[in-house]
Amino acid sequence: MTQEIQSTPLDLSALVGSRICHDLISPLGAIANGVELMALTGAEQTPEMLLIAESVEAANARIKFFRLAYGTAGADQLVRQSELNAIFSALSRSGRITFDWRGTNDPLRQRTQFALLSVQCLETALPFGGTISVSHHEGQFTVTGRSERLRHDPALWAMLTDETAVTKVRPSDVHFFLTAQMRAEHQIALDIEVSDAEIKMTF
Repeated sequence: MTQEIQSTPLDLSALVGSRICHDLISPLGAIANGVELMALTGAEQTPEMLLIAESVEAANARIKFFRLAYGTAGADQLVRQSELNAIFSALSRSGRITFDWRGTNDPLRQRTQFALLSVQCLETALPFGGTISVSHHEGQFTVTGRSERLRHDPALWAMLTDETAVTKVRPSDVHFFLTAQMRAEHQIALDIEVSDAEIKMTF
């Protein structure tokens, strides 16, 4: 199915993101299938094999996360709650951050995309670990990051709510720029509360 390329930088970045994720998911899936087949044939579950299996699971979850966060999103598309639960469960097993996604229904893809970009902003603020929770009900989202060692960069976070804020964005912080662009383009009402150990985003 072909898709007309839109005119905004946000649309172009979404198409690039979709293409990269599409090209990576197949080889990762092949590695996962190979590991599973080796286990079925009775191969010894060595620490090396377990490490490969865990790494592939984490990479698959992160690619699925990126596909939803950076890929194209139709206005009426939905994301299955079960898919989000699986992604966040796998991510929780692979790093210092514990993730939790709770919702009462399958959310809209565009709102989910903004929520996942928000999650990445919170990941940047939790370099030493912590918890990130997402809850939504009838289209209203709350995304919260908690850590005893929170790192909050005021310049980056100002971009999300102040269109006049200007700061140099490094490649590792590109999600702040895209979150700000998406908020402005879709006129998302975003509120951010910051305390010593918590950042809460509601929209």
